[in-house]
Amino acid sequence: MSLSTLDRSNARVRRAITISLGVSVASFVAKTAGFLITGSNTVLSDAAESLVHLMAVAFSFYSVRLSQKPPDAAHPYGHERIEFLSVGIEGAVITFAGISILYTSVRNLILGIHPDHLMEGMVVVAGAGIMNGLLGWYLMRVGRAEKNNILIGNGKHTLTDVWTSIGVVATLLLITFTGWMILDALVALAVAGYIMYEGGKLIRFAVHGIMDRVDPETDAAIRAVLAERLPDGIHTWHKLRHRTVGSTTWVELHVLMDDDLPLSKAHEIGTALEKRIMKAVPGDAVVTVHMEPEAEHEQAHRVLAGINERQDLDHA
Repeated sequence: MSLSTLDRSNARVRRAITISLGVSVASFVAKTAGFLITGSNTVLSDAAESLVHLMAVAFSFYSVRLSQKPPDAAHPYGHERIEFLSVGIEGAVITFAGISILYTSVRNLILGIHPDHLMEGMVVVAGAGIMNGLLGWYLMRVGRAEKNNILIGNGKHTLTDVWTSIGVVATLLLITFTGWMILDALVALAVAGYIMYEGGKLIRFAVHGIMDRVDPETDAAIRAVLAERLPDGIHTWHKLRHRTVGSTTWVELHVLMDDDLPLSKAHEIGTALEKRIMKAVPGDAVVTVHMEPEAEHEQAHRVLAGINERQDLDHA
C-alpha cells in the first residue's frame, strides 16, 4: 500500500468514526427524550443501550487514532492491536447494558410502572432507529473495505441498536392497540437478552484476536501458495506461523534449500517466496522466511535443543 493510499484509507476510517460519534450523541439525546416523554421501560432500555454505545464509540474514536500511529521504538510492531481492546470494551459495555435493562425491567414489572404518550415515543425512537440503520450500514461498508476491526465492531453494535429500536416501536404499537402494559417489561427483557448475546460475540472476537487465533481465510491463502510449485532451490517448508492484527498479517516459516546455494542466491529465492505470500494475503503482510540447508537441518535444530525453558523450538 503506497503512502498516499494509506493516508486516504486512514482518513476514510477517521471520518467514519467521527460521524459515528456525532450520530451516537444525537441518538442518545433523542432516545432519552423519548423516555422522558413516555416513561416506558422499553424506551429506557433502548436509551440505556445508546448510552453505553456512546461510551464505546468514544473509546473507538480514540482507538482509531492510536491504531493509525506508525511503529516507533517502543512499539516496533505498530499500534493496531488496540483494535482488539476496543472491540472487547464495546462488547463488555453492551453486556453491561443488557444486565442493567434486565434489572430495570424486572423492577418495573414488580412495581407496575406503565408507559404514557406512546405515539410521541414511537416517532422519536423510530427516527433514531433509521439514523442508526444508515450509520451501521456505512460503518460496516467502510470497515470491511479498509479491513478495520474497530469500525466493523462499531457497525455491528450500531446495527444491534437498530434492532432494539425496532423492538421498541413494535412494542409501543402493540401496547397502544391492545392495552397490554406487561409487554413493556417482557419485550425489554427480550431486548436485554439479545443485547447480551451480541456483546458476548464481540468479547469472544476480541479474546481470539488477543490470543492470536489463526484466521482461517488468511491461513488458507498462505497454504495455497505453499502448495504450489516452490521456487527452484527450495525443497520443502515447515514451522509456519502467522497472526493478523488490524490490516497487517505477520508470517513466519522455515524452508529447506539446496546445500550449495550462495547466500545471495538463497536470499533471492527466499525473497521470491515472500513476495508470493505477500500478494496472496488479504491486506498488508510482513513475511519472514528462515532459510536452512537441507543436509544440516536436523543438526542445526539439535544445537538449539533445551535452550528455552518452556518453548520447544522443534514445535514452535
